[in-house]
Amino acid sequence: MRAYETLFVLKPDLEKETIEELIGKVKAVIETAGTVGKVDEWGKRKLAYDIDKKYQEGYYVLVEFNAENSVLDALDHLYKITESFIRNIIINKEK
Repeated sequence: MRAYETLFVLKPDLEKETIEELIGKVKAVIETAGTVGKVDEWGKRKLAYDIDKKYQEGYYVLVEFNAENSVLDALDHLYKITESFIRNIIINKEK
């Protein structure tokens, strides 16, 4: 297993329960073939630029985890099919 971190930005108008549910989905995907380390909710922050001419801010969440490569594809799929994620990145920490 390798060490990764993912940073994702959620729509700023989501309810707290919805945010917790989405974080839970990300953690569940990771736990299929890995372990979740630290989950750091940064909260609402201003975006560097408008996204879709609609969002000037977003709710940022950073998750550190160890996982197999298959988890990366599953996470990417989750980000693409769930419209509440407006931006995301997955980084390999072992460099």
